[in-house]
Amino acid sequence: MKMKAVRFYAPNDIRYEEVKVPELEEGEILVKVEAALTCGTDVKTFKRGHPVLIKKVPSGFGHEFSGTVYKTDENVTNVKIGDRVVCANSAPCGECFHCKKGEYELCENLDLLNGAYAQYIKIPKRIVQKNTLILPDDLPFELAAFCEPLSNVIHGISKTPIQKGDTVGVVGIGPIGLMFAKLAKLKGAKVIAMGRNPLKLKLAKEFADADIVIDLKKYPNPAELIISETEEKRGLDVAIECVGLPEMWEKMFSIVRKGGYVHLFGGCASGTSVNIDTRRLHYDEVKIISSFHHTPKFFREALDMIASGEIAVEKLITKRMDMKYAKRAIEMHRDGEAIKILLEN
Repeated sequence: MKMKAVRFYAPNDIRYEEVKVPELEEGEILVKVEAALTCGTDVKTFKRGHPVLIKKVPSGFGHEFSGTVYKTDENVTNVKIGDRVVCANSAPCGECFHCKKGEYELCENLDLLNGAYAQYIKIPKRIVQKNTLILPDDLPFELAAFCEPLSNVIHGISKTPIQKGDTVGVVGIGPIGLMFAKLAKLKGAKVIAMGRNPLKLKLAKEFADADIVIDLKKYPNPAELIISETEEKRGLDVAIECVGLPEMWEKMFSIVRKGGYVHLFGGCASGTSVNIDTRRLHYDEVKIISSFHHTPKFFREALDMIASGEIAVEKLITKRMDMKYAKRAIEMHRDGEAIKILLEN
């Protein structure tokens, strides 16, 4: 049996081509992809490859998706053919050092799933068992596909002590930053969202309900403006970085108050480093938070939040495109022409 799939060959070289449908092994399922989304990680991988996602070439591509169970191994009992499902792109082993400490996102045997830009995707046994969820009947596939990115943000918010009435600043308002801003708002915070892209700035209001939106093209050095909007002009209670640039990490410490929190969510390139004023860390008791990936608990919470309508992720879909135009979709995402592009077969 053959299928169409997008495969990664080299940086800036992905191809939509015919390949063999993968054979199932024990405990695995085959999912017919109904909806897949572009993602910042996919953009980074497209530009420079990825040491974890791309272990060999050609390789499958894409990881945010939902679909219908098309085939199952005979040993699978928790889902059946025809079920509408969303699958995470990983699942913890439950047995390593970190899993035993409940740090499932740091699992030493975390094997990331890739290959959602295709007609079908094979789901490994561990993900089938631990991180495959059946969708409510009335939940559209395109909304369910947001479970993976949203679960990362829910995880990050869970580590961030945001109190009602706090002032939270979010720098970098791509899909992740917008969701951080929205969840901070739902916790009762006053939210300041900062970015450069007009589309993203618009959604900071329309999707995230941010109280203040700052265009960094107009205010390239906005520290004074940000601080002026905080309680007693002392600085942000929480500063969240969703860009992933060392120089931006450093700037977070100039806008957070004494006793405040800096959440460094944006992943920087390997080998980079930052310079931090040690006085701020010690004498001002500024706390640093970081978070990575998600866990089955947060993946379930993401589905529940989307299904309840608490967070209107559909507002983040800029455009729908046929799967065969995946390369163009990634380029549009890269160039800031879209927040998320929905790819359909």
